[in-house]
Amino acid sequence: MSTAIRHYLQFTDLSADEYAYLLQRAALLKQKFKTYEKHQTLSDRTLAMIFEKASTRTRVSFETGMYQLGGYVVHLTTGDSQLGRSEPIEDSARVISRMVDLVMIRTFEQSKIEAFARHSRVPVINGLTNEFHPCQILADIFTFIEHRGPIQGKTVAWIGDGNNMANSWLQAAKLLGFTLHVSTPKGYELDEMLALGERADARHLRVFDSPLQACQGAHLVTTDVWTSMGYEEENAKRLQAFADWKVDATMMAAAQPDALFMHCLPAHRGEEVDADVIDGPQSVVWDEAENRMHVQKALMEYLLMGKQTA
Repeated sequence: MSTAIRHYLQFTDLSADEYAYLLQRAALLKQKFKTYEKHQTLSDRTLAMIFEKASTRTRVSFETGMYQLGGYVVHLTTGDSQLGRSEPIEDSARVISRMVDLVMIRTFEQSKIEAFARHSRVPVINGLTNEFHPCQILADIFTFIEHRGPIQGKTVAWIGDGNNMANSWLQAAKLLGFTLHVSTPKGYELDEMLALGERADARHLRVFDSPLQACQGAHLVTTDVWTSMGYEEENAKRLQAFADWKVDATMMAAAQPDALFMHCLPAHRGEEVDADVIDGPQSVVWDEAENRMHVQKALMEYLLMGKQTA
């Protein structure tokens, strides 16, 4: 592998060919996990996890995954790290990256993780920022492929907030060759320029005023909470604005008969999704949650070791 450091700060940091490898590798690592076959390619390597935003799934998936790969984990919270407050981000990056092999950061502004990566001697992974959530989209695509085969040429309907998930879905659509249908309330639109640096064409993005129309013919319907972490003061306003964007049985019926439903969790039943959808037969949210661990194991291994054949 080249000595150049590879970071994973947004979905576009890897190529379509690299994703093809990662998705195949994740399937192999999952199969080994299910059959209790030891796979410790990162023996004696250390992952530092820095959390400025709390998380259940991100912590468990990265921490457990690193242990399964034979490595160690250092867990830092806001009080331990305080990126850019107790000391400059650049200094934190220089110090931490001299002591560990890999860093995962879950924080607020994308600019923070980019500043850290510029001064890091080891790969940095985006565990979530306000702008992007690439590891979740990687897990979602892996989950779709598990259940329905290749995502190329398919249609994904994003219903709700034009947030970090929507931005990463749009990047994936362009890179991997599928179409994203998006429906958001006024004032909460997807920012194409932020996601792509340019306007998306109709092959990759179609925007709908009606969430029901966005679901029409979709192979996957997916959503997120209406109020993401850091926007809690807007909750009452958002509940009113998003009232018509709850994914329900009618929306699922407009999609393909075998359409899947996904949600990155945690979910609020009765708000962004009805209970009979998220707990229904088309929902794969539990597979989706588990698959964070498998794709992240493949990602960590790849960033540190390159492509593996065993």
